[in-house]
Amino acid sequence: MASSTMIHVRIDEQVKKEAAQTLETMGLSVSDAVRVFLLRVIADKQMPFALKVPNAETLSAMAEADEIVRAKRARYKTGAELIDDLEKTRVQ
Repeated sequence: MASSTMIHVRIDEQVKKEAAQTLETMGLSVSDAVRVFLLRVIADKQMPFALKVPNAETLSAMAEADEIVRAKRARYKTGAELIDDLEKTRVQ
C-alpha cells in the first residue's frame, strides 16, 4: 500500500474559497485538483500550462492598472456606467 504525505500551501483565503467552489462544480476537491496537477507535471515533465514573461505592452498595461488603483481613479462595473460618466462629464 502506498503511503501518503501532506503538502501545506499558503494561499489567500478568498482564492481558496472561490477555487473550492469552482472545483466542486466539477466534482473535485482542492486536494483532487492538486493531485491532478502534480500527476500532469509528472506525466508531461513540464507545467500543464504555458508560463510566459509579460511583453512590454502587457507590462505597460499592468503598470497603468496599478496606477489607476493607487490614484483611486474612476472604475466602472459595466461599459454602460463608463459611457454614462463620459456623457455627464464631456465638454460641450
